[in-house]
Amino acid sequence: MSSPDQMIDLGDRTLRVRRLVPQKSDGLERTTLVFLHEGLGCIEMWRDFPQKLCDATACNGLVYDRTSYGQSSPWPSDPGVHYMEIEADEVLPKLLAACGIEDCVLVGHSDGGTIALNYAAADPEPLRAVVTLAAHAINEPICTAAIHRARESFAAGDLRRLLLRFHGDNVDRAFHLWSDAWVAPGFEPMDANRRLPGVQVPVQAIQGEDDDYGSELQLGIIAGKVGGYCETRLIPGCGHNPHLQQQAHVVSEIARFVMPLALAG
Repeated sequence: MSSPDQMIDLGDRTLRVRRLVPQKSDGLERTTLVFLHEGLGCIEMWRDFPQKLCDATACNGLVYDRTSYGQSSPWPSDPGVHYMEIEADEVLPKLLAACGIEDCVLVGHSDGGTIALNYAAADPEPLRAVVTLAAHAINEPICTAAIHRARESFAAGDLRRLLLRFHGDNVDRAFHLWSDAWVAPGFEPMDANRRLPGVQVPVQAIQGEDDDYGSELQLGIIAGKVGGYCETRLIPGCGHNPHLQQQAHVVSEIARFVMPLALAG
């Protein structure tokens, strides 16, 4: 169950957030699941996955539109290729504080998963664990090839029309923020060698076996470089959206991972 969306003023930007509560509660105080969407995503594009995961874990949830996506405001200045680091280091801490979240598990899809790992690298006080879905530790040729195809579809108008109903006036900013960075020469989504060893909280890294934006190498790099416990799950029969394409299985896997960590305090 969700409450009405709120617009959270962070001073230099305004972000739309939606709070979720599980359908059933046993009265125990649990951590909050914070959902970070993909590179072209927004609250609605998660569909019912956040609510199903909150129901399965009896945790409250927070879903939000990142800067320049959905109904959130544009970037106050062009972040260029460093947008994920800025979201992790500057924007997310302010948002959690503004929303009064002092204990959380981050659940991030694609770019959102990379942002979650970037945030976790500083070992921040509110963070209990990280779950990534199709996150990128490095930029692979398979990813840039897929993004070039997306750019062609956007230029032709098909993808733009699809995204317009989710992002409205943000649609061009959202697409180019993402795609221009990923195809820039030498671009990497994070400094994996420096940042991942700083991740001390437990990590669950999930990826679809047929992901056309990244190979199983992503799981190996994340698991091999993080400083704490990490488990990986390669999900058969799905691509870049395992939480939608194999939802029941993925919800079950995340709930199994999160539940022992979920009680606050």
